[in-house]
Amino acid sequence: MNERNASRFVVIPEFRVRPEVRSAFLAAARDDARHSVADEAGCHQFDVVCPEGAKDRVLFYEVYDDRAAFNAHSQTPHLKRFQVAMKALEVEETVVRFAALENG
Repeated sequence: MNERNASRFVVIPEFRVRPEVRSAFLAAARDDARHSVADEAGCHQFDVVCPEGAKDRVLFYEVYDDRAAFNAHSQTPHLKRFQVAMKALEVEETVVRFAALENG
C-alpha cells in the first residue's frame, strides 16, 4: 500500500434482498453509488456487486479518504434517498468497516 492510500477507509455493506424488490433496490443502490463518486470529493470508489449464485445478496465496496469522508457521506441527500428506499423495500443490511493499516 502506498503512502497516499495509507489512511483510506473502506466500507462493505451486505444486503439481503427479496427477489420481488431486487430491481428497485439495485436502481436505488446505483443512484447512491453514482452520486457518491460524482458528488463527494472524499469518495474514491463505490461498487455495487452481486456474488455469483446468490441472487438474494448485494454488496457495496466503498472507498473513502478517511472516516471523516465517510461520515460526510452519511449526511448526503443521495444516501438519505437510498435509506428511504431500503426501508420501504424491507431490505436487511449488515455493514463491515475497515481502516487501512499504516505501514511500519
